[in-house]
Amino acid sequence: MKTREALAVSFLPEAGSEPVEWVIADGPVGYEAAVAEMEARAALIADGTARERVWLVEHPALYTAGTSARDEDLLTPERFPVHRTGRGGQFTYHGPGQRVAYVMLDLKRREPDLRRFVSALEAWLIGTLGAFNIRGERREERVGVWVRRPEKGEGAEDKIAALGIRVRRWVSFHGISLNVEPELAHFDGIVPCGVSDQGVTSLVDLGLPLTMPEVDSALRAEFEQIFGPTVAVS
Repeated sequence: MKTREALAVSFLPEAGSEPVEWVIADGPVGYEAAVAEMEARAALIADGTARERVWLVEHPALYTAGTSARDEDLLTPERFPVHRTGRGGQFTYHGPGQRVAYVMLDLKRREPDLRRFVSALEAWLIGTLGAFNIRGERREERVGVWVRRPEKGEGAEDKIAALGIRVRRWVSFHGISLNVEPELAHFDGIVPCGVSDQGVTSLVDLGLPLTMPEVDSALRAEFEQIFGPTVAVS
């Protein structure tokens, strides 16, 4: 079996497909409301009555538990609301200063291959980081995007982006999160993604005081390279 690194990352739709809607939320979005909105939209996409969509949001501070989450990895359950969710993965944190992109794509129009889809999502994040001269890397044994931190010691690396997806009727929902300027101490209440021996970082922590619109612009440009055209929708 090929590693994710070796998989083709182009995930363009079949010819004649409509552009993907690109939607940016105006303010913080509650987690339960976001899940309800995603599930409703994914059902419409599967029925062929709505366009694919990428929805960019920020959440209030909260923890989410994926289908592989272990209770012992929730270290301070009283700190923030905890949401059990159907996405893949373990515990993660969402909050202000973190860009979450919910990706609702019809994989039948592209490639019904979940490993390739995950590889394409990682490539999207890696390319976005590359636009700011940050080298993001995959790790075959753990999903997400990592940055080496030699100043912290030999072999040290921090996670800068996470992903967790769910697919129903070959339409994806949930998606990715990229740390722009979140409060990194908030990750201390969990074992992020079940990895206890590495840290967490952000663009600002790496010395890049970028705005969310600047990050959104880079995300959109890189998304179009891998997944095809988008159209902004308010």
